[in-house]
Amino acid sequence: MNTVYAIGDIHGQADALDQALDRIERDGGPDAPVVFIGDYVDRGPDSNGVLQRLIDGTAQRRNWTCLKGNHDRLMAWYLDNPAYHDPYLLAGYHWLHDAIGGRQTLASYGLHLPERIRMKDAATEGRMAVPPSHLAFLRQLPLTHSLPGYVFVHAGIRPGISMQTQDPEDLLWIRQGFLDNIQDHGALVVHGHSAVPQVTLYPNRLNLDGGAGYGRPLTPVVIEGTEIFALKATGRHRLTPQPISG
Repeated sequence: MNTVYAIGDIHGQADALDQALDRIERDGGPDAPVVFIGDYVDRGPDSNGVLQRLIDGTAQRRNWTCLKGNHDRLMAWYLDNPAYHDPYLLAGYHWLHDAIGGRQTLASYGLHLPERIRMKDAATEGRMAVPPSHLAFLRQLPLTHSLPGYVFVHAGIRPGISMQTQDPEDLLWIRQGFLDNIQDHGALVVHGHSAVPQVTLYPNRLNLDGGAGYGRPLTPVVIEGTEIFALKATGRHRLTPQPISG
């Protein structure tokens, strides 16, 4: 397998994304293939900027593969129909809930909602503020990407089930039953969704969610065959498998 780069959950951190892409270009050149694991929006200050960078790169035919995260789907679904409740959200939660980060996303488009607003009105104002091209981009994102020896997906997979029969809800949301699973999945699963202190390699998976949504660094990785490196400001740092824990 040729060299491929991957970036985990960005969560509105446009400046951190620019830094990560700059590291990748300095390491692998302007045509380096990059897989983005999803969760481009919410929590951080500039979801608008993150989406525009990805849209522009795609339009320029950069060698980029952008996958869908649960926050990306939440945004598109809420603005399409705020009455729809994602089955994986806790009761009472919705895209604008403080724990999710939709208000920060709308603020990046210049829309600052009052504390109390009807869901329908918020969605209407949101659709007026968010460019149609951004929503179209979110809607068409694929859920998985495969390369020899690797499967890329936002949250993870349901162990023991073929990729062809995976439930989209698991691909976007799974934690229990995947994070603590020790079996060989037939390919290394490269995922995000479950924040850890830093990008971490385990025997059967690679977690790229280093917590950028909470202000921690956004660290891309380099995958070269069976070797994996964290691409930090100081260069490549080889990752070694850590014990699996939930």
